[in-house]
Amino acid sequence: ILISFSQLKVTIKNIERELICPACKELFTHPLILPCQHSICHKCVKELLLMLDDSFNDVGSDNSNQSSPRLRLPSPSMDKIDRISRPGWKRNSLTPRTTTFPCPGCEHDVDLGERGINGLFRNFTLETIVERYRQAARAATAIMCDLCKPPPQESTKSCMDCSASYCNECFKIYHPWGTVKAQHEYVGPTTNFRPKILMCPEHETERINMYCELCKRPVCHLCKLGGNHSNHRVTTMSSAYKTLKEKLSKDIDYLIGKESQVKSQISELNLLMKETECNGERAKEDAITHFEKLFEILEERKSSVLKAIDASKKLRLDKFQTQMEEYQGLLENNGLVGYAQEVLKETDQSCFVQTAKQLHLRIQKATESLKSFRPAAQTSFEDYVVNTSKQTELLGELSFFSSVDVPEINEEQSKVYNNALINWHHPEKDKADSYVLEYRKINRDEEMLSWNEIEVCGTSKVISDLESNCNYAFRVRAYKGSICSPCSRELILHTPPAPVFSFLFDEKCGYNNEHLLLNLKRDHVESRAGFNLLLAAERIQVGYYTSLDYIIGDVGITKGKHFWAFRVEPYSYLVKVGVASSDKLQEWLRTPRDTVSPRYEQDSGHDSGSEDTCFDSSQPFTLVTIGMKKFFIPKSPTSSNEPENRVLPMPTSIGVFLDYDKGKVGFYDMDHMKCLYERQVDCSHTMYPAFALMGSGGIQLEEPITAK
Repeated sequence: ILISFSQLKVTIKNIERELICPACKELFTHPLILPCQHSICHKCVKELLLMLDDSFNDVGSDNSNQSSPRLRLPSPSMDKIDRISRPGWKRNSLTPRTTTFPCPGCEHDVDLGERGINGLFRNFTLETIVERYRQAARAATAIMCDLCKPPPQESTKSCMDCSASYCNECFKIYHPWGTVKAQHEYVGPTTNFRPKILMCPEHETERINMYCELCKRPVCHLCKLGGNHSNHRVTTMSSAYKTLKEKLSKDIDYLIGKESQVKSQISELNLLMKETECNGERAKEDAITHFEKLFEILEERKSSVLKAIDASKKLRLDKFQTQMEEYQGLLENNGLVGYAQEVLKETDQSCFVQTAKQLHLRIQKATESLKSFRPAAQTSFEDYVVNTSKQTELLGELSFFSSVDVPEINEEQSKVYNNALINWHHPEKDKADSYVLEYRKINRDEEMLSWNEIEVCGTSKVISDLESNCNYAFRVRAYKGSICSPCSRELILHTPPAPVFSFLFDEKCGYNNEHLLLNLKRDHVESRAGFNLLLAAERIQVGYYTSLDYIIGDVGITKGKHFWAFRVEPYSYLVKVGVASSDKLQEWLRTPRDTVSPRYEQDSGHDSGSEDTCFDSSQPFTLVTIGMKKFFIPKSPTSSNEPENRVLPMPTSIGVFLDYDKGKVGFYDMDHMKCLYERQVDCSHTMYPAFALMGSGGIQLEEPITAK
């Protein structure tokens, strides 16, 4: 018969797991409530902050302070603990005030505010429950008097005002009748002393009397009037107490009413654990069987290969032995020569001729072999080298049997800019539960570093903190339950040569709203100068020349390396892009333009210092021409200026790299991160991204890659 929770006498020992600090794994001691509502020992907070302090000071060691906050923490010196406990504590004189703390309960960084530890509430309720648990655990263990001379006597009462325990004699001595101390509140022996009134940690003289519904914490009236909670919705403490107590009671009643369901689910979990254990052992046995079969095949092949090598070795050694014996016979008094010497001693002519003829042929053959010495066999066993490269690759990919298809990285939708965005697709009929994206840096000498792994639930991921001007390899594999697919084909991406420079089009400096149309986000500009040309058609008989309309970035560059990218619309007639100094821009944007004559046209070369006419001098601007789906490389005295060498297909996206300190600017094909053109530029003034349009055209700034 099942007994309801209300009929059970729940002992305090049944809730032990709720009374353990997530940092030191021991019972709470003076627990503090973090902003995330998790509790942690007062001492553990100090120790963790001390570890953070040491990690910032110990720059030379990357791994010196990577201990998990869930492990037992070392005991720091008291002077350091006191130092970080003071309000306004700083890590050092060069770092900002400490405001964040890694909660070991939820593993998130929480903001402690400017007061740090002193701004946290002490969890007196939890502390009281822990004390009851300690008393139940030690049962007959007595609490000794704090004021007795050694040996101390067993205490009989504890004073809540003095926060001390007394035996009868000491209590009479320190709380005499007729004094103020005689009015102190006392209880039975305890080690848990809590204040009668909860005071505000930010305003230490003010008592808590309100509850902030936004921050979910008690506050005082000063916090509401002019503190951090002035604009927050608050309620009275009695109202908050009533509401929260009703909610908690209702939730507890609901759980108590679901006792049978909970026990049923516990029984189901026990069965699942046993089933998992059995299935795990069975899977291990199956895996061992498969590997043993592989070992048997390898042993058979090993035996066969070794036998073939031994047979070949024996055959060759036999040939060498026979050849060596033949050559030894050519020595004097040995073998063939010795035999021939004995034949020469024959005096009977008939007998000599009968034997000498065959002997002479043998000696002639031996003589020829001396003239062209050739070993009877080869010493190399190149034909017997076992090629295991394919098998090694297959064994390296050896995994569980999987019907999960290999995901494929979408190269068109994957790109790298300020971050890397990797997209992949997977057949809908075999949707995976999760994916693991792996990436690693490829050094210039093609050395491969270890893979970094990130678990992903969707089919795309943004990777940040990649080094500039480096190659990175990316691959992905799918998981369906515990089954893993092979890795996808690797995708190699090259990061920009410098950090990405963020800016928007400037709608104030030189912006001509009659010719240019700028969107609200200020990242796309379109030229609409054609209509004005039609309006001025009456001047066509005297000649009419359109001019470039300039627009620049709203942020300038005064130092360092920077990179930005954009797309030129395919229909664009003529677009110029690059960089220009502040003084040159003032010259361009303030000089009145005569639309009748080309003499003062900005791009005519007559007064602009065009890049086509100033090869040798470093000029304060560099612009390249793009239009009609072509990229035009400016003329250069050091390279061929033939049109076929200067005109390239327009890249989908174009990047600009400015090294301000070295005075160098480069233009890149973003699809392949390849430099198309590079030259020196005078960076003595502030440099701005510069753009110019003529006729119909449009420019879209590349949007930075963000996590969303």
